[in-house]
This record gives sequence, structure tokens and C-alpha cells, in this order.
Amino acid sequence: MKRYKTGAWAAPFIMLLVTPVGALAQSTSGAPKLDTGDTAWMLVSTALVMLMTPGLALFYGGMVRAKNVLNMLMQSFVAVGLVSVLWVIVGYSLAFAPGNAFIGGLAYVGLRNVGADPNPLYGDSIPHALYMMYQMMFAIITPALISGAIAERMKFSAYVLFMGLWALLVYCPLAHMVWGSGGLLNTLGALDFAGGTVVHMSSGFSALVLALILGKRQLDGSDDLRPHNLPMTLIGTALLWFGWFGFNAGSAVHSNGLAVSAFAATHIAASAAALTWVVIEWIAYGKPTALGLATGAVAGLVAITPAAGFVGPLPAMVIGAAVSVISFYAIKLKTRFGYDDTLDVFGVHGIGGTWGALATGLFASQAINGIVRHNGLLLGGGLPQIGLQGLAALIALAYATGVTALLAWALRVTIGLRVEDEAEIAGLDLSLHGETAYSGPDTLLADAGGE
Repeated sequence: MKRYKTGAWAAPFIMLLVTPVGALAQSTSGAPKLDTGDTAWMLVSTALVMLMTPGLALFYGGMVRAKNVLNMLMQSFVAVGLVSVLWVIVGYSLAFAPGNAFIGGLAYVGLRNVGADPNPLYGDSIPHALYMMYQMMFAIITPALISGAIAERMKFSAYVLFMGLWALLVYCPLAHMVWGSGGLLNTLGALDFAGGTVVHMSSGFSALVLALILGKRQLDGSDDLRPHNLPMTLIGTALLWFGWFGFNAGSAVHSNGLAVSAFAATHIAASAAALTWVVIEWIAYGKPTALGLATGAVAGLVAITPAAGFVGPLPAMVIGAAVSVISFYAIKLKTRFGYDDTLDVFGVHGIGGTWGALATGLFASQAINGIVRHNGLLLGGGLPQIGLQGLAALIALAYATGVTALLAWALRVTIGLRVEDEAEIAGLDLSLHGETAYSGPDTLLADAGGE
């Protein structure tokens, strides 16, 4: 395949694009040996990623109506318990045990063969059990992301069943294909540093499919759909942003220069995206909003996730700024096409994750990470890497949407997906959980349409 040459005039610019923030990871030789610095960093990173799911609960919880906030919080928190148990029993094995190109085997069922010694395949300087715990936190938050698209109308029982099945049948195979030893996309050389395809594309496109099958909320012209608690959403944004450093920088699996580079890229992309979203709203509506800033920040974090360990600071800034433009207009599609993606999961995670996966093929640099086989298209590497990124995106999209549609159909014809109309109107907090988030009568009356 033809490789494009770059003139000498472009050399200074390219040097800016490829320069990492810190020194690169050094290869190790000999038998695996535990490193206390790496182990400490990965313990912190694991805790940071775990914090993201409660952060997601607050981020989503503030955007729904007051009568549904506890249900929204529950949908994230229940993921912590359910997916953790499934991960220990069989999920980690399906994702990371030696298997075939599409799914792992059963060598790690019940965490057999997963202990304090390093596994050279997944972190040669940290305990295998720590790597398992780190990846568990990814598996927890990914299905929880879907909950934002089906907020305020799905049965809790159906949601829990769907989430557990989706984690095993969608997330685990995709994680194996992208990160597992011998996985299809890993072997081909597709790049996904921390989960653009595995986490964001899979959840974002699945969210769209589930929202379409579930149908729209029961709404009339008098419903006030504004977020009921924007401070809660901003606190959730802060926790997500904070936790994302473990999500992306922790994916280096070492306390080294690559982790620093990914850490910097993460923050730069989120900052550029938040600022860009504010500017877009200022131009389009005349007023910048807190919700727009929060949405932009999360979109930037989504987009940089697959690229964080492969790009320098300036490409990170470009990726972040561009995703706000892309996702801002992608969100408008739901008005044009009439689907009810309640909290814009598809526009932010599905479309934002797709942009991030493809942008990795534009800006990936061998100077930053030695596992990159081909420099990105804009760094003179030609089309090979962006072609691989496109292939990975198509596989993730097709597989996630296909399995999601089958799961949703099966649940709809068996236990049903939606709550009854009366329960939806009353609010899912009271009808499904027997609780209310707020005791003030004014809030309850307003949500119930009372006077």
C-alpha cells in the first residue's frame, strides 16, 4: 500500500504532534517480577475506575426528573454488585483467558490460576489478581452507560437481566477480541488503548438499539423534562473526570512515561471538548450552559479513551475539540428521527467513541507507543492504521447491536421490558422501589402533576 511522504517543511509540526509528555515504557526481559511502584499505581487506578460508576450515577441522576432519580442511581449501583459477581465466576475468563480469536476459554473460571504472581500477558510487574480487578471496573461501568438511554421507563428486573447477559455476551467477547491474547483485533493490530470500541461504541450503539425497541416515554406537552438537579450532574462530571485518569493512564499498566502521556492527553482532550461545547452553545443559543459544559467534558473523555496512549498533546486537543462539534450535532438526530435516547448516550458515547477510534488511526504515533505498527494517516503512515480502526469499529458496531437486539427481543416476549403506563407516570422511584428521593411535598406534587 502506498505510503505518503511528508516534505521537510512539515517536520517541525509533526514533531509537535508526536512528542510525548514523558519517557516511553521500557521493555522488560527475563522472568516477570513484581514492581511495587507499578502495583501501587494500578491499585490507585483500579480505585479511580471504580469511582467512575458512582460518578456516572450522579451524572445521570441529576438529569432525570425527580420522581426517577433513585431508579437512575440504582441502575448504576446495581452494576457494581452484579457485574463483579459475574466477572469472578466466568466473565474474566471469557474476556482474558487463552481461547480463540473471538472468546476466551475457561482457564480462569472462578479466578482459578489468578493470584499474586504476575501474568506476562497482562502486566508483567503487577499481580495477576490486580489486573483482574482493574479490568473488572471497566466491565462494571460499560453496561451501566446504557442506562442513560432507557431512563424513566424500563422495568428494573428487565434491566438487571439485560445488563448481566449483555456483560457476558457482548462486553466479554469484545474485550477478548481487542485486548485478549490471540484476540482477533489485537492480532490484526487495531488500537484501542482504554476502550473506544470495547466500552463506548459497544454501549452507545447498544443503547440506541435498546431505546428503539423499548419505545418513547409517555410524555405530553405539560411535562417538564429539564434536569431536576444540575449540581448533582456537575458533581458526577467531576468524579468521572477524576476517575478517568485511572481509566486511561492506568491502561499503561505501569507507573511510567506512557502513563504520564496518557494522563496528559486525557485531561487536555476533556478540557478542549468542554470549552468547545461552551463556545458552540454561546454561538447557537446565546448562552453557555452548565449542562453543555458537562456534556462536552464527558464527550472529550470518551473520544480520547482509545487514543490516549498513542497520541501527543496537540492531537489530543484536536480530538477533544472535534468531538464536541460532532456529538453536538449527533444529539440533534434524535429530534429529526424521533427516537428517545433520554440522556444522549448514543450521541456522546456511540458517536464520540467512533470518532475516537477513527481519530486514533489519524494521529497514532510509534514515537509515543512502540506497539503502534503504522503511524497515523496525518503523521505520514498512510492508510493501514485507519483502515484497521475502521474495521474494528465496524465489528464492534455490528456485534454489539446484533446481540443487543436479540437480548431485548427475548426479554420483551418473556418478562417484558417496560413498566406499565401508570407506574411510569407515578415515577419509577415509588412504583418500582417504594421510595422517593425527596420528602418535600412541592417536588412530589410537581412531578405528579398536582397543584
